[in-house]
Amino acid sequence: MQFLSRILAALLIAVGLGAAGWLAGQALIESRQPLRTVTVKGLSERPVMADQGFWPIKFVATGPTLEDARAQLETADSAVRQFLLGQGFDDADMRVQNIFVEDRMAGYNAANTPDLARFVLTEEFLLTSSDVDAIAQAARNVGELLRLGVVFSSDSYNAGPSYTFAALNDLKAEMLAEATQRAREAADQFAQDAGADVGTIQTANQGVFEILAAVDIPDQRAEKQIEKKVRVVTTITYFLE
Repeated sequence: MQFLSRILAALLIAVGLGAAGWLAGQALIESRQPLRTVTVKGLSERPVMADQGFWPIKFVATGPTLEDARAQLETADSAVRQFLLGQGFDDADMRVQNIFVEDRMAGYNAANTPDLARFVLTEEFLLTSSDVDAIAQAARNVGELLRLGVVFSSDSYNAGPSYTFAALNDLKAEMLAEATQRAREAADQFAQDAGADVGTIQTANQGVFEILAAVDIPDQRAEKQIEKKVRVVTTITYFLE
């Protein structure tokens, strides 16, 4: 009797081990099934107007002595300020960033330097304003400065104003919600075509906000345009069920 009990116990243990092995094998097989996911992108764009403008004005003055060149530079500086005041700007909108002094007699080409143009003074002047339309209009009237005798530096005359959009934070939440919604719509359409359902999010990347020119004009930088667009693309991976 004791012998039969031992045999029965051994059989039960064997059956249990076999069942456990089968369950472990099934779990391994299921764990090796590929995850079904779909990765989609959602786009959101907004047209915006620049809310800050910057106009660097760089001009030069020459003279046989440093004092003569300085006097001419002060005359040019005064002309620029009077011009901008006449365009509706305030003194607080203007500032001098740098003044550079060059003695051409100290250069490698000193022998060919005219005595009347020995000293060259260059002033970097900056106008900053939130009235971007006024800056654009003033830049179109820059010919008045030429008539007043202001000599622009050759490397900046065609630079013109630049414009930025600083109120990006006011748009972020709304645009991210829209981009996420469009990504979900794309995932739903894909799942419908595949005969599946969209599950939870596996990964998400909100993307980088870009401030671009409203119109892509060849050879013109985006910061030169007042009209802009804000763009963000989100990338989301969903599980499929």
